[in-house]
Amino acid sequence: MDATGHAPVFPRLRQGDRVRFVSPASTPERDAVLRCAAHLEDWGLVVDFGPHAFAEHGWFAGTDDQRLADLNDAFRNPDIRAIFATRGGRGSYRIADRMDVEAIRRDPKPLIGFSDITALHMALLAHAGPGGIHGALYGDGSGGLEPDNAAILRRILFDGGDIVYQARPDEPTFRLTTGGTAAGPLIGGNLETLATAAGWALPDLRGAVLLLESVDCMPGLTDRMLTLLVKGGHLAGLAGVAVGQFTLKSPEKAQKIVDLVGEHLHRLGVPVLGGLPFGHGTRAQSVRLGATARLDADAGNLTVDG
Repeated sequence: MDATGHAPVFPRLRQGDRVRFVSPASTPERDAVLRCAAHLEDWGLVVDFGPHAFAEHGWFAGTDDQRLADLNDAFRNPDIRAIFATRGGRGSYRIADRMDVEAIRRDPKPLIGFSDITALHMALLAHAGPGGIHGALYGDGSGGLEPDNAAILRRILFDGGDIVYQARPDEPTFRLTTGGTAAGPLIGGNLETLATAAGWALPDLRGAVLLLESVDCMPGLTDRMLTLLVKGGHLAGLAGVAVGQFTLKSPEKAQKIVDLVGEHLHRLGVPVLGGLPFGHGTRAQSVRLGATARLDADAGNLTVDG
């Protein structure tokens, strides 16, 4: 972050810019990535791929060194103007501390990804990199892009400007909403990965609006991760909490798991807004990290600076 405590704004994309897909974590499905690439080409972008974008090495898309080399080469290459993670999965946390921070400072460019890519976003924010984009080119289930998210992502990348995200009452986490307002840089992402980053890649969260989302929630693991973050002092001094989608393996346990999350968050004594459209659920949306966010739990919305 810069001297003001905010992530620098990356240069906006223009038609004709080159962007690259890399796989810092798990191996993606090739056809799905190629469909996403075709959509970006429809936006007027030139798309290429890291050498190991579709590699396989156990659970990962290549060895740690191979995945890191693809990522750092994209950051170092002045012709690459944005970097898209093909997917999350597992493995970004193994290389997050070895990114070329100096190259990133010299030539800020957006990294787009979520889930396990949270480890890279946190390391970037902790070491003076630009704020990335928590999100992806989400599909609509029929091979097309989810239209609302596509419009938001394109606006973030090309135009900028404030974006208002409305909480959804049908999301299980909506019932976590308290009241009040808060403002600060939006920092966070996937809960499991945030807990993994604690103590080495997690930036200072004092004064921040914390973004939380989770996938395949299990009560024991969810409780342990939140306990680690709270008892480790990582959530001290938060301005507020923006809770996204918590997708559940057992929908019948949704209420209990959301109540468990609420036990931890409500003890922080800050405004909480749940039901936001960020994460692994249906009609998820992309959002810029490091930007100033204004949370209004009374109105049920989150406004993020462009």
